Amino acid sequence: MEKPYVVGIDIGGTNTVFGVVDARGSILYSGSIKTGKYAEIDDYVTALGQSLMQVIDQAGGPDKIKGVGVGAPNGNYFNGCIEFAPNLPWKGKIPLAQMISEKIGGIPVTLTNDANAAAIGEMTYGVARGMKDFIVITLGTGVGSGIVIGGNLVYGHDGFAGELGHVIVRRHNGRMCGCGRKGCLEAYTSATGVARTAREVLETSKENSILREMNPEEITSKDVYDAAVKGDKVALEIFEFTGNMLGEAFADFVAFSSPEAIILFGGLTKAGDLIMDPIKRSMDANMLKVFQGKTKLLFSQLKESDAAVLGASALGWESKEQVD
Repeated sequence: MEKPYVVGIDIGGTNTVFGVVDARGSILYSGSIKTGKYAEIDDYVTALGQSLMQVIDQAGGPDKIKGVGVGAPNGNYFNGCIEFAPNLPWKGKIPLAQMISEKIGGIPVTLTNDANAAAIGEMTYGVARGMKDFIVITLGTGVGSGIVIGGNLVYGHDGFAGELGHVIVRRHNGRMCGCGRKGCLEAYTSATGVARTAREVLETSKENSILREMNPEEITSKDVYDAAVKGDKVALEIFEFTGNMLGEAFADFVAFSSPEAIILFGGLTKAGDLIMDPIKRSMDANMLKVFQGKTKLLFSQLKESDAAVLGASALGWESKEQVD
């Protein structure tokens, strides 16, 4: 093969992870930079370009790379732009695919939504292999979704279909979401949403908790998990609340596309049964009768960074020309 490799890039709210991938889906060389460290997009792209060139050179140089795929929050597959991403430092509409391509010697760059990239990764290398209808839900800094129907990702007419994290789940007195609306699923069930729930519960409850020993503003979802593992009642209540809300939403999502499976991916899935058990209970309790028992609820079996990197890398084989 003249150009045996592609590069996959996963841009998260905290970290950007990337790797050189071969045709079998093996990540040969990898690296990362801190997304949030760069307040200016030009500084970020410069740093990313330098780090990418290091792994590209390890793989034998630009002549070995067929293309680059990028998964990013609010990434538009049709035009290669990040548009108004609430969980990234840079605002507005950014022609990221073009900017990255210019930093790496003109190698073609294709961009999509990060959750869509994770869905492609699951379909190609993960638990969704062989499935034609499934939804990937990413539970990280935000809540993303990649929807596959009939073996095809759902993009809609503008490239932004499938923002299930921004379905409003609380119409009255809903939390402010990073997107500017109130009551979105993301505001409650992302890692940051879990930390917000912890602060609210600690304010309104008198229950003893390990979490009370911490500065409320510094509590993270991992702190809640660590407390829950020790049997902390407040932490267990937080997971019950979060899982219940996800289960309600998933029952609605099933009514939309009747997926074979809903696959959970991202940092919050490390909580295992602490999050899965309340999701299952709530999902079953809220499911329309015709759909009951038909949709599997699965954790991704891919390493957390790998699914998005591998999914994004699959776009690299397309060498798609993205024009705004």
